[in-house]
Amino acid sequence: MKKVNIAVVGATGMVGRTFLKVLEERDFPYEKIYCYASKRSAGMKVKCKGEDIIVEELTESSFDRDIDIALFSAGGATSEKFAPIAASKGVIVIDNSSHFRMHDEVPLVVPEVNPEAIWQHKNIIANPNCSTIQAMVALKPLQDQYGLDRVVISTYQAVSGSGVKGVTDLEEGLKGSTETLAYPHPIANNCIPHIDVFMDNGYTKEEMKMIDETKKILNDAELKVTATAVRVPLYDCHSEALNVQLSKEFEIEDIFKLYEAYDGIILQDDVSNNVYPLATTAKGTDDVYIGRIRRDFSIDNGINIWVVADNIRKGAASNAIQIAEVLINR
Repeated sequence: MKKVNIAVVGATGMVGRTFLKVLEERDFPYEKIYCYASKRSAGMKVKCKGEDIIVEELTESSFDRDIDIALFSAGGATSEKFAPIAASKGVIVIDNSSHFRMHDEVPLVVPEVNPEAIWQHKNIIANPNCSTIQAMVALKPLQDQYGLDRVVISTYQAVSGSGVKGVTDLEEGLKGSTETLAYPHPIANNCIPHIDVFMDNGYTKEEMKMIDETKKILNDAELKVTATAVRVPLYDCHSEALNVQLSKEFEIEDIFKLYEAYDGIILQDDVSNNVYPLATTAKGTDDVYIGRIRRDFSIDNGINIWVVADNIRKGAASNAIQIAEVLINR
């Protein structure tokens, strides 16, 4: 495995710090690492592989160095401005924002699902929405084996998906505060069926992201997909209920075997002993946990699945680093 020079953009944020943690845990083979953030964070120290790294202000000249790969997680506006600058200087950008995801010339990648798309890049690769990522890992084996006719996605998303403000809302709400920073209503002891802004069609932007990204990643523009996204009072890890109508008949035992053999999936389905995926199990890991597999008797070839993953790791930082690993291992 060759060593490369990498940059982390947004290094002091929640996902940025997780980038550094995952790079260390996976012993990603970099020679040099540069960490960038906004002017107000410049001068802070972060750590990776035992090295103290001084965070630098992100500027238009930040990529004049010899940098091979840049991991971006600093928001859509930052990506819109600086990712093309980095790309123009030969840096391969793996961007965690939503800005480039639906651009035709930018691949949208989950390595367990469509790694071949990585090589279509023009120096920018998009990381999908956190909830989309775990759903794709669950859906791809079904698509390959049986085909997909329709997918109904219901998400139960943790507050860390809203960043520090979301976590603060939950922490302060549990202390009795009704003031909010991230949400239109208190999240403590509550479920809010509202993530991102509402669109003219009545869906939220988060729901439309999942619908559109699913079709792009699975390379099926005609796939019938609908989604409902709900914020729940958990700190970390997103859970999803997937209702799927397959194109072919199936035996439920074969679905279990399919998931047992698939890379990146941990099957937890022993309901007689109350074994099924939980947020507390997924936290701090890079796998997608699948369980509660059962036939949907209300439709032909229907199946229900429960899916859980760590939204900051597999849903953001780890997925991006897995993309980088594919790039350097070719």
